Amino acid sequence: MTEEQEKRQTLLIVDDTPSNISLLEEIFSKEYSIRSTTRGSEALMIAREIPDLILLDIMMPEMNGYEVCEKLKESPALRDIPVIFLSSLSSAVIKAKALKSGGVDYISKPFHLEEIRTKVKTLLMTRKLQLSVCG
Repeated sequence: MTEEQEKRQTLLIVDDTPSNISLLEEIFSKEYSIRSTTRGSEALMIAREIPDLILLDIMMPEMNGYEVCEKLKESPALRDIPVIFLSSLSSAVIKAKALKSGGVDYISKPFHLEEIRTKVKTLLMTRKLQLSVCG
């Protein structure tokens, strides 16, 4: 890993559809380091490496996105990682449940490229500032 790659912020992408992961990797891999998985339980293991932001699908087999987010927020080491939910489910009730489970934002699929880029960039800038202030 080069020094530049070590300095890059890391995104964890969790989606049970490999084509969705590929699209998000294509969008973000030039600017950020990417980790990805199709399983919630594996996402919890990868999250121990403390990614800077998590893009999390809701509907997944084995463990849904709400459960993943709630488990992340139970851990003092992981609770401050911002989670953006991505889902084709878009009712107000679904969005509210995502935020109540610990997500900081919700983007409906299919998403608009500029929207997701802007939200990710903004949350990562905020995260970077928080870490520089809080150590």
